[in-house]
Amino acid sequence: MGCRLLIVCHEKTFLVDSLVKGLESTGIEPLLCGPDVRDIDVLKDLSDIILVFVDDFTSEEMKVLVYVKDVCVDDGKPLYLVGYRDMLDHAGELIPPEYVDKEFARPIDAKKLISALTFEADQLSFRALQKSIMIVDDDLTYLKIIRKQLSTKYHVVAVKSGMQAIKHLATHTPDLILMDYDMPITTGSKVMEMIRSEPDTENIPIIFLTGKADRETVMDVMGLNPQGYLLKDMSQEEILEAIDKFFESEKLRVKHRKYNG
Repeated sequence: MGCRLLIVCHEKTFLVDSLVKGLESTGIEPLLCGPDVRDIDVLKDLSDIILVFVDDFTSEEMKVLVYVKDVCVDDGKPLYLVGYRDMLDHAGELIPPEYVDKEFARPIDAKKLISALTFEADQLSFRALQKSIMIVDDDLTYLKIIRKQLSTKYHVVAVKSGMQAIKHLATHTPDLILMDYDMPITTGSKVMEMIRSEPDTENIPIIFLTGKADRETVMDVMGLNPQGYLLKDMSQEEILEAIDKFFESEKLRVKHRKYNG
């Protein structure tokens, strides 16, 4: 399975110890650290899933959850929370529930946790075979909608600014970037310029997202030579069909290039 689980906990309780021992036969490697941003920062890139035991966290330690949530959003990692109901409710005040893949209210036994984590690890193995898409858009509502739409078929990471996109690309190479053309501060065209200026990212395909269909906007967008553009008011079926066609054309293009030497 080859999956690593980062367990963030205040102390190694009986439940944590049982979980670690139970994971030995699953192929999931546990990594442990306390609720400290510095410790999490060291281990975050080594982990595939993050599991946080929120019980006994102080108010300051609970704030670490915001950092963990940002890590999971930026890197597309699943986030699991374990704790008594009151602590989970407190956690929900800091991070919206849509950013938590699953909550486990105590009391709970280690076997149930292991079963859920094993299933998640299997899903990650499947996603590794999927094409990856990074979506860049400052409209958080639209970002959530399109992420949900595309996640039915692709591995999707969503970021809310051009600079977050550049940061993500320092350690990840998606198969496609879907980027809002009309972002403030760092515009889509500026982000594309930065991406194209770096040897490690210059060949990543970019398709722009735009809410405008007038001729002038379309001409401006296509004048930057992206791989295409999509209108934001397209239906889920139309967006998926457009992405499917893009990857199919890419596959044929690569095959043609290999055939012709």
